[in-house]
Amino acid sequence: MRAIIEDEVLFINHEDIPKYKKDGSIVRNSYFWALRSIAAIHRSDRDWEYEAEVWFALQRMLLSFSESRYLRLKEITLEFDDDREIPDLLRAVSTRGDS
Repeated sequence: MRAIIEDEVLFINHEDIPKYKKDGSIVRNSYFWALRSIAAIHRSDRDWEYEAEVWFALQRMLLSFSESRYLRLKEITLEFDDDREIPDLLRAVSTRGDS
């Protein structure tokens, strides 16, 4: 999931957030609701925002869903541009992008 941090707020690109589907997979829908539950802003047409206070919870959630091995790695990993610093707290669930 493409991500950037500005002013201690993590922004996840709204196009990379899993979509809720009424008849969709239970795991994918649970992942959507879990991400939504700790987001400060969560609209389908805007990047989702996560304040620094919830980064620890976000990290644990992403690690937990990665252990299920049900979702693709790209769906549960934060992808930062090469020129952006990755906070230590999010390093275990992050990677560098292609840019």
